[in-house]
Amino acid sequence: MNIGIRLHDTKGTTLEEHLQSAKAQGFTCVHLALQKTIPGFSMNDAPSLLTDDLAREVRGLLEKYDLQCAVLGCYLNLATPDMDAYRHTADIYRAHLDFAAKIGALCVGTETGAPNTGYKTEPACWTEESLNLFIDRVRPIVEHAEKAGVPLAIEPVCRHIVSTPARARKVLDAIPSGQLKIILDTVNLLTPENYPQAETFIQESFQLFGDKILVLHLKDFKPVEGMTDLMPVCCACGLGVMKYKSLLKFGSEHNLPMTLEDTRPENAEHARVFLECVAAR
Repeated sequence: MNIGIRLHDTKGTTLEEHLQSAKAQGFTCVHLALQKTIPGFSMNDAPSLLTDDLAREVRGLLEKYDLQCAVLGCYLNLATPDMDAYRHTADIYRAHLDFAAKIGALCVGTETGAPNTGYKTEPACWTEESLNLFIDRVRPIVEHAEKAGVPLAIEPVCRHIVSTPARARKVLDAIPSGQLKIILDTVNLLTPENYPQAETFIQESFQLFGDKILVLHLKDFKPVEGMTDLMPVCCACGLGVMKYKSLLKFGSEHNLPMTLEDTRPENAEHARVFLECVAAR
């Protein structure tokens, strides 16, 4: 099993310290968010900061600690109505795709935004108009992914425009590219109302776009009675009620990287071992 972790959830103040921590806790791949692991890095300035020198440094550190970069994170709002902001955001995505190719990252990962400048959840997120807007906005990014030779992987989230497996399928059908993939995080699709159907969402995802899933994000959740927020309370694997059998089986059979989320340095290794035990059973 190829189980990894978000680097910014590990101990460290520099990229090397985070990588060293991930390796020491037995992980084999990482989710890399540059702004959260490289001191002074600003996403807003990414097009000028993602230099060949930095790429050589990052790739060298990944090789030193024998860790695969499963996801290079670029989680910005492609659906903003501010066109100047969108054009700059698109440049940041293009720079990340080029950088991903240089460091050997498996993909650039993104969520799918909201049709407002604040990246806030609102009913307009779930309209067909917003879905078509996202498709229009992401299409040129996917075209650049084809040039860079690195996939763009979108992550459906119940709070965002691509909020269900069915809406994800519509994006894939509208942009038939081998460089458009999916990061599946089942907990991100759950709400306080639908969480008992978690396995249904898993199977629906496998059926609708199983061949497009490139990475699994794994975390747990705790339902809270009376909770009004869209998503349940998230936590490290093994601390909630999530069932992982079918996810781990799918990930193992397809040799997918599976990166942990919502861990802390003191429980991350336990979460990894918990998943390995579930898989072994």
